[in-house]
Amino acid sequence: MGMGPSSPQPWQRHRFCCVLLVLLFVFLWGTCQANEELAALPPRGWNSYDSFSWTVDEIAYLQNAQILAEKLLPHGYQLLISSGTGSMLMGAYTDSYGFDNIDEWGRPFPDVQRFPSSRVDRGFSQIASKVHGMGLKFGIHLMKGISVQAVNANTPILDIKTGKPYIEDGRQWTARDIGLTDRTCAWMPHGFMSVNTDTGAGRAFLRSTYRQYADWGVDFVKVDCIFGTDYSPEEIITISELLQEIDRPIILSLSPGTEVTPALAENISDHVNMYRITGDDWDNWNDVSSHFSVSSSFAAAKKIGAGHWVARKIMARLRHASIWMAYRSNAGVNQGPHRKCNLTLDEQKTQIALWSMAKSPLMYGGDLRHLDDITLSIITNPILLKINHYSKNNMEFHYVYSERTSKKEHSGRFRSPYHVDLTKNDGMFVRLTACNDDTANGWYMFSQDGKPDHICRNFEIQNDKSISFYLGKTKPLLASGIITMDNMEHQSKFRLSVRNTSDTCLDASAGQRRTASEIRFPMFSACRWHAKQMWELNVNGNLVSSYSGLCATVKSRNEGGPNGARAWVATGSKGEIYLAFFNLDSTGRKMAARISDLGLVLRRALLRKHLCRCTEVWSGKNFSLTKDEISAVVNPHASMVFEIIC
Repeated sequence: MGMGPSSPQPWQRHRFCCVLLVLLFVFLWGTCQANEELAALPPRGWNSYDSFSWTVDEIAYLQNAQILAEKLLPHGYQLLISSGTGSMLMGAYTDSYGFDNIDEWGRPFPDVQRFPSSRVDRGFSQIASKVHGMGLKFGIHLMKGISVQAVNANTPILDIKTGKPYIEDGRQWTARDIGLTDRTCAWMPHGFMSVNTDTGAGRAFLRSTYRQYADWGVDFVKVDCIFGTDYSPEEIITISELLQEIDRPIILSLSPGTEVTPALAENISDHVNMYRITGDDWDNWNDVSSHFSVSSSFAAAKKIGAGHWVARKIMARLRHASIWMAYRSNAGVNQGPHRKCNLTLDEQKTQIALWSMAKSPLMYGGDLRHLDDITLSIITNPILLKINHYSKNNMEFHYVYSERTSKKEHSGRFRSPYHVDLTKNDGMFVRLTACNDDTANGWYMFSQDGKPDHICRNFEIQNDKSISFYLGKTKPLLASGIITMDNMEHQSKFRLSVRNTSDTCLDASAGQRRTASEIRFPMFSACRWHAKQMWELNVNGNLVSSYSGLCATVKSRNEGGPNGARAWVATGSKGEIYLAFFNLDSTGRKMAARISDLGLVLRRALLRKHLCRCTEVWSGKNFSLTKDEISAVVNPHASMVFEIIC
C-alpha cells in the first residue's frame, strides 16, 4: 500500500483528515430507553470506510481496535464500526452484482476471506467478542432491504419462531414476494432493493436479519440508502420496531443525508437514534464549508443540543475521516488506504471546531496505525470535547463584525455586520424536502397551444415578474412483461422530462453518490421504469416523489452558499461561554464580537468583565475583556475558539 508523496508539505504531515458525514443523533427517552447507556452523550469512535473502502479485513480492523482502546477510549471514543458492507466479496464495487455473501435465507454474512473468524458461525460474533473485551462497542454498516442477488435466487424467508420457511395464507413466501423491484437503491440498482413491509413475510425477513445481527453481538447498525433522497419511512419504522423487540440496546443510524431538512428530520426523529443530514464529504474545502449552512438551519430549528430534554436529547453527529483515503469522489475505486488528507491543518481544526460547537458525535476514519501526536492532540482537545459533550444553547451567532485584511493587525472600527449575500442568477435547481415543509407547495400543471402538459412552480418575484420553473410531463408507458406497480396505483403518476423531450427524465435520487458540496438537482437520466422517476401532483400543490415520498421545491443555484465570516456560541455546564470564529474566505479576516451582544443572545449579563478570563483554545492565548468586544485576525479557512470563564 502506498504511503503518499515522498516529500509532503508541512501541513500534509499531519495525517488528520476530517471528511464529514453529518447525522442527527436522537436519544429517545421513552421508546428507546434501553439505549441510554450507549447514547446519552454524542458518541465517539472510529469508522473503517474512509481509509479502507470495502477492503478492511480482520487483521487491520482489530489492529485499529487495539489502538482505539489504548489511545482514544480514555477520551470517549468507544464505537468501532466496520463500514462498507462486510458481506461483500473481494472485487466488489458500488453497483456490482454477484459479490454478495448470502445464506440460504437471503441474509448477508461476512466475507470469510477478509474475516476468517466468521467461519465459526458465518457471523461477526468472534470479532464482536474481542471488541467488547477491549471495552469498545461493535458496529456494522448495512444496505437497506434485501439484495437483488437474493431476490433473483428466490431464497426462502426464515420464520425465527419456527426455524423453518415462513408460511402465511397457506403458502411458503420467498424473496421475490417481498422485494420491491421498482425501489432498488438509486445508486446501487444491482445491489439492494426495499422490502415490502406491509406483508408479514417482509417483516419476517427483516426480523430474522436484525435478530441475527443481535446474536453476533452488534451494538450499532448503520443502514444505508434509506434516508435523505432515498427516504424509505415504512422500512425505517419497521426496523426500529424490530430492534425494540431485542432484549439489549442496538443503536439505529440512517444514511445518506442528501437533501435532509429539519422538517424531514422531525418526521423520523421518534423512530431512530441517528441520521445524517448531508451527502458524502471528502477532504476538500468546499465539502467542509458546505456544512455551515445546514448546521445553522438545524440549530435554528432547535434540532441540536438538549432542546427537548424531557422527551429526548437531540444532538448532531459527525464522522471525521481519514488519514488515508480509499478514493475521493470515484465510487468505483475499491482499495486503500493509500493517500494523505488534502485539508490544511487550519481546515482540519475548523472542521472539528464546528462539530464540537454543534454537539456532534465524532467518528474518526483515519488508519489509527499511523496516528501521530498532532492528530491525536486535535481529536482529543479537552476543551473541544467538553463543549461537544456538555455544552448547551448551541447556535450560530449572527452579531459578528468583520472585514478582510491581509495584515496581522488592523486599526479602526469594522464596517459591516456579518451576513450571507445571496447571489441571484437564472440558475435554479430542484431539491427535496418533507411535504409538510412550507416551501414544498406551489406546483401546478398547465397546457398551452396543444403542447404536452407541463409541471411548473413560481420561484420568486423580481421586478414585479414571476419567475417559474418548468418541466415537461410524460405519462409512464407499461412495458410488456414488466409489472412493478399496481395499475390503479400508478394512474395518477407521471415522469418529468426536459421541456418537450421524452427521452430523459427527472430523477429523485442520484445514480451515484454525490458529495455534500455538489449541486444535485435537476438530475436527469434515460427514462425507465423506476420509482425514482415517478412523480405525482397532489391537491395541495405538492410534487411528490414515488421513490422517497418527499416533495420537490426550487432554490436558486447559488442560494445559501457559505462565504465570509461565521460564528457560533454555546454555554458550558459550569457557566462558561464559548465563542467560535470561522473564516470561510481564502483571505484573512479580522473578526469581532461585542460582549454585550453575547449577553443579549445568551440572555446573560457580564457585568464584571474584569473578573472574567478569556482563552483561545487552539493557541492558549489569553484575551482581555476590558473592552466591550473580542477581536482577532482569523487566517483563511481557519477557526478560533474562545472559552470565557467568569
